[in-house]
Amino acid sequence: MTTSAQRHNRFIYAFAEGHREWKDLLGGKGANLAEMTNIGLPVPPGFTITTEACRHYLETGHEPPQLWDELVEHLTALESRMHKRLGQADDPLLVSVRSGAKFSMPGMMETVLNVGLNDESVHGLAMRSGSERFAFDSYRRLLQMFGKTVLHVEGSLFDAAMADAKRRADVSHDLSLDAEHLARLVDEYKDIITQRTGQEFPQDPTTQLRMAIHAVFESWNSPRADSYRRQERIPSELGTAVNVCAMVFGNLDADSGTGVAFTRDPATGARGVYGDYLPNAQGEDVVAGIRNTLPLNDLERIDERCYGELLAIMETLESQYRDLCDIEFTIERGKLWMLQTRVGKRTAAAAFRIATQLVDEGVIDLDEAITRVTGTHLAQLMFPRFESSEERQRLTTGIAASPGAAVGKAVFSSTQAVQCAANGDDVILVRRETNPDDLDGMLAARGVLTSRGGKTSHAAVVARGMGKTCVCGADELTVDESSGQLTAKNGVVVNEGDTLSLDGSTGEVFVGTVPVAPSPVARYFAGELDLNEANDDLVTAVHRLMRHADHRRRLRVRTNADTPEDAVRARRMGAEGIGLCRTEHMFLGERRKAIEDVILTSVGINETADQEAALESLAPLQEADFVALLTAMDGLPVTIRLIDPPLHEFLPDLTELAVHVAIADERGEELTHTRQLLTAVRRLHERNPMLGLRGVRLGLVVPGLFAMQVRAIAEATVQRAKAGGDPRPEIMIPLVGAVQELELAKDQARAVLAEVSERTGVPLDLPVGTMIELPRAALTAGELAHAAEFFSFGTNDLTQTTWGFSRDDVEGSFFSAYLEKGVFGVSPFESIDAAGVGRLVRLAADEGRAQRPTLKLGVCGEHGGDPDSVQFFEHAGLDYVSCSPFRVPVARLEAARAVIRNGTVGEDR
Repeated sequence: MTTSAQRHNRFIYAFAEGHREWKDLLGGKGANLAEMTNIGLPVPPGFTITTEACRHYLETGHEPPQLWDELVEHLTALESRMHKRLGQADDPLLVSVRSGAKFSMPGMMETVLNVGLNDESVHGLAMRSGSERFAFDSYRRLLQMFGKTVLHVEGSLFDAAMADAKRRADVSHDLSLDAEHLARLVDEYKDIITQRTGQEFPQDPTTQLRMAIHAVFESWNSPRADSYRRQERIPSELGTAVNVCAMVFGNLDADSGTGVAFTRDPATGARGVYGDYLPNAQGEDVVAGIRNTLPLNDLERIDERCYGELLAIMETLESQYRDLCDIEFTIERGKLWMLQTRVGKRTAAAAFRIATQLVDEGVIDLDEAITRVTGTHLAQLMFPRFESSEERQRLTTGIAASPGAAVGKAVFSSTQAVQCAANGDDVILVRRETNPDDLDGMLAARGVLTSRGGKTSHAAVVARGMGKTCVCGADELTVDESSGQLTAKNGVVVNEGDTLSLDGSTGEVFVGTVPVAPSPVARYFAGELDLNEANDDLVTAVHRLMRHADHRRRLRVRTNADTPEDAVRARRMGAEGIGLCRTEHMFLGERRKAIEDVILTSVGINETADQEAALESLAPLQEADFVALLTAMDGLPVTIRLIDPPLHEFLPDLTELAVHVAIADERGEELTHTRQLLTAVRRLHERNPMLGLRGVRLGLVVPGLFAMQVRAIAEATVQRAKAGGDPRPEIMIPLVGAVQELELAKDQARAVLAEVSERTGVPLDLPVGTMIELPRAALTAGELAHAAEFFSFGTNDLTQTTWGFSRDDVEGSFFSAYLEKGVFGVSPFESIDAAGVGRLVRLAADEGRAQRPTLKLGVCGEHGGDPDSVQFFEHAGLDYVSCSPFRVPVARLEAARAVIRNGTVGEDR
C-alpha cells in the first residue's frame, strides 16, 4: 500500500494503487475504481490524476511541472498492458477522460470519450473491430464531446447536424445511420469546430489527451458546477480528480451495450434488480436520455451470462460498501466491464427504508442507520401527496423517477421556470430531456417532466438529489420546446401556462390541479395516524429510527409558539417545551389600540389616554393567553419573551396620518387630536425600526409595560398551580446590550413575582434570562451571566446585526447575486454562519458558563430547525434548540446524528 509520504509527492495513481478511502485525493470515482480493481472486479485499466493537480492548475493556470512526466509514465504502462499505443494508426488505444470530485456531482462535470481517434486511426479501428460504422460513430462522439467540453462549441450545433443527418437518411434514430452517413457527419462536425474556434480539431492523440485533462480541471469552475455546489453545499476549494481509462465499447454491435444498475430501488428502497440497459450504446446515451432504455431485467433475455455475472457483482459491491450501490457498466461483445460504482443517491423514503432493512439484515446497527438518513430527508417525507380522485384527467404515465406531488404551470425552458418562480408561480419544467444547463430551472421548478430518459437519466438523478418530484420517459408525449407545447398520444394539447400535476411515486401526469393529501409521515407525527393501524412500512421505519434518535440525542428540542394551538401541534411533533413565545404577537388586532395608548402616554404625547387603564385592560387578556400556553405545555418549560415590537407596528401609520391632516387642511377642518397625533408619531418615527425603541428599551421607557406582562405570567402560573398543573414559565428579557439594562428589567420582574407570591402563597421562583441577539451582548456574555439565569440565542436578529443588513430588505435585492458570486454558499438566514455568527454563539456560551456554570443555553431563531445548524449547536454545547412546530422532528433527528457523528453519548431517554 502506498504511504502518505509517497502520496504527497505524486499526482497520478494507477487504479490498482488506490483505495476507496482516498476520496479527498482521488475523488469519489477514482477511489471507487481503485476499490473495484483491488477486489478483483473487471475494471478496464487506467489511472487517476489527483485533486491536488487540479487545485494547482486552477491556482496557477498551468499543470504541476512533474505532471506530464508522470502522465507519460502511466500512459506507457497502460499501452504496454493493452499491447497498443494511444492513437496507433492500425490498432489504436483509445481512452476516456472523466472527472470525479470527492462528492458526486451528476451531470455537472465533463467527460470526453474515445480520445486518441483521428483521421488515420479511425480506419484502424474499423479494421480491428470489423465495423466501419462503429468506428465513425465513435469518432463523431469524440468530436462532439471534445468540441463541447474542450473547445466550448455550442452543443446545439452538433445536435442540429445530427438531426439533419437523420432527416437526409430518413431515419428516426442515430442507430439507423450507416457508416457513410456517419463519415459525412464526422466531416460536418470537424467543420463546425473549425468555423466556431478558428482551429482544426487536433489530430495528435497526446494533444487531445492533454487538452481534455485541462478542460476537466477547468470545468470545476463552470457556472453550472458552481450552482450545483452551492445547492449541495459542497466546498468550492476541493477540485476534481481526472480518471483516464482504457475504452471499452458498448456501441460496438448488437452484442454490446451499456447500463446503470442499483442494488436496491433508489426511489422506494425495495429489494430487487433495478436499472436501465441500452443495447449498442455508450454510457452517455443512457444518462442523456436520447433513447428510452430497457428495464435491467431485460438483460437476462439478451445476455444471460453477463446478467448473472452482473447480479453477482452487485451483491459483492453492496456487501463491500454496506449500502445501496449505483453501478455503471458496459458490455463489449459479451464481455462485462465495470466503469463506476458509488453509494447511490436515493429518495427520502428509500433512505429510511434501506437504513432499517440493513439493520434487520445485520449489516449496520441503529446508530449507523441514523447517520444514513438526514433531517432534510425527513422534511421531504412530511410534504403532501395527491388525493385519490375519480375526476383526475390523466394525460400519460411515465417513469416514476423521484416521488412527491407537484402541481404547477407548464413551462418549457429553464429561463422561463426561473422567471415564473421569481414571480411567485409554481411551475413544472417540461423538457424532452434535461441536461446540466437546466439546473437553475430544475431548482426553481416544483417538478420536472421529460418525454425521454429513464431512472438514471440526468433529470432523474439530479431531481432525486434535490428532493424534487420527477417523471421521466413519458414517451407518449411529444414535447415542442420552441413553441411551448406538448401533445399527448390521445391528441390532448398542453400549452405553456396550463396546469399540470405530477405524481413522482407512480409516474402519472395529470392535466389540471389534483387535490393534495397530507403525508402519512406528517400525520404520524401529528398523532393522527396510529402506528399499529397504518400498515405502512415507511411510517414504521420513520418511527423506529426516530425512537432511537430520541434515545441517543443530547440536545432538547423545543418549539417557537405563540398560541395554544401551535403549542399542542408542536407537542405532538415531539417538542419538549416552548423556546420562544413572542408576546408582541398577542397585541395585534383589537388589542393594538391599548398598546398604542400606553406608548404615546408614556412619552407625554397622548394626554387624553389613561395609561394605567390601558394596561389594566390588557392584563386579564395576557393572563388568559399564558394560562392557555401553560396548560398546553403542562410540565414542560415555556420561555416567554417580553414584548419586543419594532415601534412602528404599534403606532398609527405616519403616511396615513399625514394624508388625513393634509385633506383636513384643504377642507379647513380643525382635527386637533389628529394633528397632535401626527406630531407625536413624527417624533417617534424611526428610520430603522428594527434597531430603534424596542425590546428592553421599550420596557424601560414605558413604565408598567413589562410589569403588566410579568404579573400576567405570575397570575397564570398561580392559577395553573392551584388547578393541579405543573406550570414552568421562564421570563426572557429581549434585545439586551448592556448588563445594566438586564439588571433593571430583572429587578422589576423579581419585585412583581415576589408581590404575587406573597399575596397568593404560591412560590414563584421563575428563572429570568435574556435573548442574545446583539453582537455586544455576545461579547459581554460574561457580565450578562451575572444577572441572567439562561441565554437564548436569537440567531435571526444576531445574523442581521452581525452582518449589518435586514433580511426583509436584502433577500429580495442582492442576495441572489451574492449566492451566484459565491459570497454566500447558502443564505446565512437559512443556515448558521459558523465563522461569524457561530463564533459569537460559541464565545457567549463559553464566557457565560465560565461565570455561571449552571447557565442554560438555547437557540430560538429558525436556525434551530436547520439540519446543518443543529449539528453546529450540538458541537457548541447548547442545551436545546427551538424551531417551528413542523421542523421539530427534523431537529430531533439531527440532534441524534450530531451526537453519533461526533462520537459522543446522548442521554439515556
